[in-house]
Amino acid sequence: MTDHASAANKNTRVPLKQSNPKRVMAGALFATVLASSGCATSSLLDDNGHVTTNTTKQILSEDQIVAFGRPAQVLPKMPNASMVIVGEKNSYVLTQGGTEMVNLLSNLSQKNIQVDNDMSFHVPSNNGYFQGKMKLSYAKLKDEFKRSDYQFFLQNNGKECTSESDQRINAQRFCFSVPVRGAIYPQVSNLGLIQSSYRALTKPYTVSFYTETQQDVVTRSGPNGAQKLVLLPFALAFDVVTFPLQLLD
Repeated sequence: MTDHASAANKNTRVPLKQSNPKRVMAGALFATVLASSGCATSSLLDDNGHVTTNTTKQILSEDQIVAFGRPAQVLPKMPNASMVIVGEKNSYVLTQGGTEMVNLLSNLSQKNIQVDNDMSFHVPSNNGYFQGKMKLSYAKLKDEFKRSDYQFFLQNNGKECTSESDQRINAQRFCFSVPVRGAIYPQVSNLGLIQSSYRALTKPYTVSFYTETQQDVVTRSGPNGAQKLVLLPFALAFDVVTFPLQLLD
């Protein structure tokens, strides 16, 4: 009976399905595309040899921050303008994320706030619109935290980021990262008044704007020409009402 069973198993064995050559080639090509799409530098092979295209970060503008505020009047085509970063050169109006930033800076004790000085925003098309993140952290001694503090952190996506230095003094730290979008406007009309009546920030804060360019290192002899930051074509100067907020070191 054993011999009969073995013979039956051999007869009923399912043959292996042969691979379709076209499908194998298509799958390999698809895998190659997936592997190369996540790289900042991609390589192309043509009749003339190996060509490499590099993606580089180009700084368009840097500005010194003077104050934070909100528009004194509704801006045309910007109904969601909730916060303005007042710079010495230009005004940077937040249309997304401004409400969240004002909420954090208004409800947290300012002496315990640290703001990330790397305020660098991406201008994808250099058309007057930018995007990025504003980051800050909040720290104090563990025994000073209340239940309401932790509830506020939960409601506002605060993440614990206690460092070794914090632990040594029995402190606890929470970090916030707020995605922002906005538009670039000319210098505010009342900049002089703000500078004369508004207490200066506790340390210099710089905001920068960059774009990304691609350069073919074989067919192009040098880097792209310097570009300048472009403002919105309909942007007009406006007054700002400053917030009583001070960024602390």
